[in-house]
Amino acid sequence: MSDHPTPEHIMQVGLGFWASKTLLSAIEMELFTELARHPEDADALRERLGLHDRSARDFFDALVALGFLERRDGVYANTPATDMFLDKRKPSYLGGILEMANHRLYGFWGGLTEGLRTGKLQNEAKAGDLPFFEALYADPARLREFLAAMTGLSHGANLRIAELFPWHGSSTFVDVGTAQGDLAVQIALANPHIAGQGFDLPGVGPVFEEYVDRNGLAGRLAFTAGSFFDDPLPRADVITMGHILHDWDLPQKRMLIAKAYEALPDGGALIVYEAIIDDDRSQNAFGLLMSLNMLIETEGGFDYTFADCEGWMREAGFRETRSEHLVGPDSMVIGIK
Repeated sequence: MSDHPTPEHIMQVGLGFWASKTLLSAIEMELFTELARHPEDADALRERLGLHDRSARDFFDALVALGFLERRDGVYANTPATDMFLDKRKPSYLGGILEMANHRLYGFWGGLTEGLRTGKLQNEAKAGDLPFFEALYADPARLREFLAAMTGLSHGANLRIAELFPWHGSSTFVDVGTAQGDLAVQIALANPHIAGQGFDLPGVGPVFEEYVDRNGLAGRLAFTAGSFFDDPLPRADVITMGHILHDWDLPQKRMLIAKAYEALPDGGALIVYEAIIDDDRSQNAFGLLMSLNMLIETEGGFDYTFADCEGWMREAGFRETRSEHLVGPDSMVIGIK
């Protein structure tokens, strides 16, 4: 009987939005932050969150069954993972990206079928509003929240890059599209000899500088304002691009890699990282789904394989390329000039 097909996986994925929205609503209501203060029974937790009594217990127990809460003798508590990553008061909080998924992406993904048929984005710009990135950078509060969310999303990979890459042979680096600057911070913390820059649009500067100062690195990390489309990239021994290339179409990807090549000395390195798709395009489901998210969010962006990225680097003139896994779905491709 074990060889016979069953519909279990089909049903789990097809109705997967049930579980997704349950988690996203819990994050929206700061349930995990509340439980991090102290565990509660169902009645006390329902009152703290302001829930109706009709389905509150089903909601809490669904989170138990999904592995996001623990329940002992009727008292609910966070799991170790939700305590670390979904408590807003902790620096390890990564719920910001999930908050954005709840407020924006959850609805926009309803247009996936149309996007697949038309090739057109399905977010705010579809209705004539400003494209997401333009609207984001025009609102300082919204931008600050987004940049912090990017830190939560990338922190694990940033730690691995700071550890895995042979930084001892370099004295300077530039993080292109630096956001809050966590990659720059982790590189500097792990490698006391190196100095770096974060390169991004001017509105990011105050957020970057605040984060750098909070980590005690104001003397070693500086912010450089500019557009990676309109301006040359700052020169350095190593240039990094994290979660950048997938936002853009193929000519723009090639242009950014070529700009990095021009800014590097002989022997310098370009590090590109994100949820890079395996060459067989059958294993990294997150990377493939992220590429569909680029359809929803951008005019021409898409994710790509290791072979794609290494090929673009060689086209730009890089003499040596290699790929390394980081954490979870994230990997890096390194090009040596």
